[in-house]
Amino acid sequence: MKTILLVDDSPCVRRTIRGMVESMGFTVKEAGNGLEAMRHCEEDAGIDVILLDVEMPEMDGLSFLRMLRGRTDLAQPRVVMCTTHDSLTTIREALVSGADEFIMKPFDQHILGGKLSGVGITA
Repeated sequence: MKTILLVDDSPCVRRTIRGMVESMGFTVKEAGNGLEAMRHCEEDAGIDVILLDVEMPEMDGLSFLRMLRGRTDLAQPRVVMCTTHDSLTTIREALVSGADEFIMKPFDQHILGGKLSGVGITA
């Protein structure tokens, strides 16, 4: 079974996305910000993909992504950035920082499944 780390500061959003990915057959871990996500990555090399919100307190998604991609001692899972912003600057910055894909909120299970499949991740 593949593992997804779901990183979003909203418990409601995490709960909704958790339901989607669990129904697709994934195991889910959660973090409320980039600092928590980094702890998960340091403790568990078995994370296959990270669904990462852009705007979060303590450490935002782009800062986390840059830190993760800079750590050669950590596994480098696929990263799908998730945000409500449709700014080309934000999308470009995410991709340049090491995101594998970008998805706009709100999204449904079909769209999410397509994005995960597009980065080579299936349950």
